[in-house]
Amino acid sequence: MGVIPIPRRGLCLVLAAPSGAGKSAIAAALVAKDPQLRLSVSVTTRAPRPGEIDGMHYHFRTPAAFDRLVAEHGLLEWARVLSGTHCYGTPRAPVEAALGAGLDMAFDIDWQGHRQLRAALPRDVVGVFILPPDMTTLEARLRARAGDNEAEIARRMRLAAEEIDHWSEFDHVVVNDDLPRAIDTVHAVLRAARTATARQTGLAKFVRGL
Repeated sequence: MGVIPIPRRGLCLVLAAPSGAGKSAIAAALVAKDPQLRLSVSVTTRAPRPGEIDGMHYHFRTPAAFDRLVAEHGLLEWARVLSGTHCYGTPRAPVEAALGAGLDMAFDIDWQGHRQLRAALPRDVVGVFILPPDMTTLEARLRARAGDNEAEIARRMRLAAEEIDHWSEFDHVVVNDDLPRAIDTVHAVLRAARTATARQTGLAKFVRGL
């Protein structure tokens, strides 16, 4: 006998980490291997970079359109970055539609976005903080990225220390000392979260039918 699907509400899997810890690689790997997981596509006011496609990499909007989304509560979380030059945010409608359809959404956002998302959807967020094995390894990973000068690396390391200070706000913490193992660990967190009693909306009907 095959597995009997029980209807459930989807969840928001938030991955946060300092730059270079591997959260984007983990998120991409999970989305590629898990058909029930989608990657949330953010809204931004910055211009598309070469090769970026609207609706796939980001939803590109004008500052005025972004401000309307904020005013109409169309974003679950948002922030201004780079000294207020650009805005980024998570559109509410596609996330709520996915959760209602029993699909999960992965988020590659920072601790501030995690706070806002948990406030907006308090029963739907599972937060995972990704730590590097040590700061020396983190710096080496940043240096391996072509193009960053010494000042930028120093800035990213300062920001990393500030980001790491918020690890205790998350439900789970995973140390990424081995990428495949970290991916498997986060996937295990996701699979376990799906079985939460409150998450399985069709559980009562299933039990009555036993």
